[in-house]
Amino acid sequence: MNTAQDLKEILRRIEGRPYPAYKDTRGTYAFGPFLLSIDHVQGDPFAAPSDVSVLVKDSGFPAEILRTRQTRIAAEDRILRFFGQALHRQSRPGKGSGKSGKLSVTRPGQEILERTSCHLYEDGSVRVRFNIGFPANGRRILARELERILFVTLPTVVNESLIYKNYTPKMKEELQETWQLAMDQTAIRDQLKVLDLAAFVADGSILPRESGVSQKPMQEAVAFAAPESLAVEVETPFRGRIRGLGIRKGVTLIAGGGYHGKSTLLEALERGVYDHIAGDGRELVITDETAVKSRAEDGRSVQDVNISGFITNLPNGKDTVAFSTEDASGSTSQAAGLAEAIEAGTKTLLMDEDTSAANFMIRDNLMQEVVHGDQEPIIPFMDRVRELYEKDGISTILVAGSSGAFFSKADTVIQMDQYVPLDITEKAKNAAKAYVFREKENLQPFDCRSVRIPHRVKESERSKVRSRGMDTISVDRQDIDMRYVEQLVDPEQLAAIGQLLKLANREIVDDSRTLTEVVDVLEDRMNAGALDETVRGHGARPRKQEILAAFNRQRFQKITPDRKQQTADKLE
Repeated sequence: MNTAQDLKEILRRIEGRPYPAYKDTRGTYAFGPFLLSIDHVQGDPFAAPSDVSVLVKDSGFPAEILRTRQTRIAAEDRILRFFGQALHRQSRPGKGSGKSGKLSVTRPGQEILERTSCHLYEDGSVRVRFNIGFPANGRRILARELERILFVTLPTVVNESLIYKNYTPKMKEELQETWQLAMDQTAIRDQLKVLDLAAFVADGSILPRESGVSQKPMQEAVAFAAPESLAVEVETPFRGRIRGLGIRKGVTLIAGGGYHGKSTLLEALERGVYDHIAGDGRELVITDETAVKSRAEDGRSVQDVNISGFITNLPNGKDTVAFSTEDASGSTSQAAGLAEAIEAGTKTLLMDEDTSAANFMIRDNLMQEVVHGDQEPIIPFMDRVRELYEKDGISTILVAGSSGAFFSKADTVIQMDQYVPLDITEKAKNAAKAYVFREKENLQPFDCRSVRIPHRVKESERSKVRSRGMDTISVDRQDIDMRYVEQLVDPEQLAAIGQLLKLANREIVDDSRTLTEVVDVLEDRMNAGALDETVRGHGARPRKQEILAAFNRQRFQKITPDRKQQTADKLE
């Protein structure tokens, strides 16, 4: 094991030399209470900063933060925030060119995600990964400046944020509140199944956000309060009994005027598949963890997806049992997205009429009178929504502000009135009796089962994976458009998905495993150990649904139907 003194000697030896000499520093060094690992050294001062990590073996964190996987992840999130705060306090403007002296670490958002940047191990040790811009004057090494960072700044940051006995009383209280909140969130999530709920929104929740570019809660917003007829109570280990809106499984419609909070409620439910930090306002908004937001996505690629439950008899004779296109329309893209969500195992669909294809959702009586059903290949979602729940157990939560067509299909109708939810189910049902919406005739039973097999892609030896913000994953210079996968909440999730796609292609895809089986293997690997054993660099764990969404949107890997399964289905 190298010592801190060994590193100091290397730095003094390379002072003033050309920048590539920094590569001599790679390795692990013992710094008393922690180990410093210099994992990757940037090629020049203008490149992405170097990858560095610290491992504290005797961190002293209380054992209760490791009670469950959820408490561990929540504690890691809080510790990472403490590390970032300490890094910010101790940092000072770097000397030199390019990214010289820049210290950075992952900055988590409002959601709590498992990350490669921080991991707590069963033996009580903790590792944090971060970045340092190795200093230079032009392209000459400023080793003394790096020595100051590593031997003065970094030990202070580690002592303040990664060694529990050095925590202030406030920090200890925040850490305790963090893992206790995680246990309460888990308790509510477990009770969704017991109470037959698709989602729960606690009274007092603050759903509106600060702005269109901020996920922080809006100040002085109306606190959520469930109507008595839809209220349920859940038991939690630390907050006790909590009252809130219980959205029951089935078909739920969210109605109301514009700007009254319909989409705000739906967005909170979309993000309710993740736990949130204390003070977010949505920390007790809990949604079925398999829930998927469905929307139209014009122009996307679709590969051999069974959309026949929604679209049949296309005029060009195109197959809809194994439908493929490089340029999907609004209706075909939404049909494909729903079929893919079902393939991914969703039990709750989240939809907003504003982002849905109008002709996919409903055909009114006048349109049916003018254009006969035999001339329309689309089976509107309205004609399938009840069957989806009654036959397949898939619930739907739909925002509708312009059409009351779904009133007759809904089990529950909630009106948002100035951000206050009202139960108008009986009123809506009675009003709907005066209107008869004709359904498509001679409907076949719903079936959108897709069992597909991905095929291995030949990669170049220097294949690279990159992500750009929340929009794009690039694998070997082939872009995957992720703009409309709305339940991705952090750029590091896209970075992780890119690496998982590459890992799957190299080690798991074998031309016999189905797409869901491939992703299940990826999930097993991520569950087996620390996330950074599967995902390198800075990454945040995505859900199974979003990994599958990336597979389904790429245009360079062939995915074909499982012919054996198709034959078995026909024999049934």
